[in-house]
Amino acid sequence: MTALLLAVPVLLPALSAGVTLLSLPRSVVRALSIVVLTGVLADAAALFVLADAHGPQALSVGDWSAPLGITLVADRLSALLLTVSALVALAVLLFAVGEGTAERLQGPPRVFHPAYLLLVAGVSLAFLTGDLFNLFVAFEVMLAASYVLITLDADEGRTRSGMTYVIAGLTSSLLFITLVALVYAATGTVTLAQLGPRLAELPDGLRGALALLLLVVLGVKAAIVPLHLWLPDSYPTAPAPITAVFAALLTKVAVYALLRTQTLLFPRTGVWTLLACAAIVAMVVGILGALAQDDINRLLSFTLVSHIGFMLFGLALFDARGLSGTILYVVHHIAVQAALFLTAALVVRRAGTAALRHMARWPPPGVWAAALFALPALSLAGVPPFSGFVAKLALLRAGTAQGGPAAYALAGAALLTSLLTLYAMTRVWTSAFMKQQSDPPHGETAPPKPPPASPWPREHRRGAVRGTGLMTAAAAGMTATGLVIAACAGPLSLVSERAAHDLLDPQAYRSVVLGEEDH
Repeated sequence: MTALLLAVPVLLPALSAGVTLLSLPRSVVRALSIVVLTGVLADAAALFVLADAHGPQALSVGDWSAPLGITLVADRLSALLLTVSALVALAVLLFAVGEGTAERLQGPPRVFHPAYLLLVAGVSLAFLTGDLFNLFVAFEVMLAASYVLITLDADEGRTRSGMTYVIAGLTSSLLFITLVALVYAATGTVTLAQLGPRLAELPDGLRGALALLLLVVLGVKAAIVPLHLWLPDSYPTAPAPITAVFAALLTKVAVYALLRTQTLLFPRTGVWTLLACAAIVAMVVGILGALAQDDINRLLSFTLVSHIGFMLFGLALFDARGLSGTILYVVHHIAVQAALFLTAALVVRRAGTAALRHMARWPPPGVWAAALFALPALSLAGVPPFSGFVAKLALLRAGTAQGGPAAYALAGAALLTSLLTLYAMTRVWTSAFMKQQSDPPHGETAPPKPPPASPWPREHRRGAVRGTGLMTAAAAGMTATGLVIAACAGPLSLVSERAAHDLLDPQAYRSVVLGEEDH
């Protein structure tokens, strides 16, 4: 039973991606994708319950045990993030079905569903893999699928942005495979459960260089400042649901990989000063970049860059409280970021423009859209009693408990960033939901009228109202998820604490993978 639970999140979407490439009716493909992701969500939830109750679970693929074979491992952290990610992937798929993303492609091949399912398979593999090489493979699967998705129905601008995205991805991939080769040459293994003790035997200089290279590799993928420049130019140009799933999941997969590898392979005591500086710079530079934006999607993309700093905050502290706060923040941010981008897509669909200065000239999009944006926006800013407040409070408490200049600087940067995030969200609110202006400012022309409710071919327009309802329901589901996280803050904090202790004491992880001590 355990073997099935571990295999399903990777195999089911990967195999279903091949099936959806067949000449099947669109309705069948849509239904299959929804059923598959629902199954992945149910499986991930069961895996989380099992890992939380009985400790890490492992599967040796093909009955080849580590270090020779491929091992899939689920502990509290990976199973928790897999569950939240599967929920977001399902909600975004429903939004995409309502919007008609796949139907905009003219003629075969219709690649949205297979590419999307392959992306989910890559995300699942990244969370569950037990070795460094297959972590690289997971990122490559995500890169291949995401490049297809980001260039759907592409014009010249979107293709250029897609090239920026793929060049950044391939550059980090080249560094990643180089790192894997160097680690294998130095230790004779790429199995994560074995690497910690073997890396500890290396000279300090070599070990430090490998740790720094890994930080750079995953820093590109997580968009850590100053390695973030590709993200604001890439994500906003993609189709709305693709932007939402990228912003919610892909950078968090890289943050998860940082948590897993730095604690398992390069454990340390005390504050990691380099990462603390990176966290502070990310928080401040990202939010200042957001304040300078007029495009709603670029503004949200810069807030994403900024709030990666909060996740680095806890890792930089490198203690149980800090890691627990980071885990809680990642869970919160996955749901909130998806809700914000999906709601922003509803607003842009109605206004016909992503520019805040032009949105102000059209009637507000309605009470439901306003509520769906306000709740996750307040959570992102850390306003109580929302999930963002709970996660930030955990990080601030960890920082003050740790003490020292670096910890206090992190706490100060977090408070400043939260205030500026609230200001940025207020700008969006006043432009999109409140402010109306009858005449354009001097020297500007009025924006064009919004497009029809459904800009697709005539045969799809009859489903526009139904599609908008499904899109709203998906965005509402993500907003509700954020509220559930806040309501369940107590139990979730306890799970995060247990997961943090697992990261700092990985003996159970090593034992379940290797079956015995690594000599």
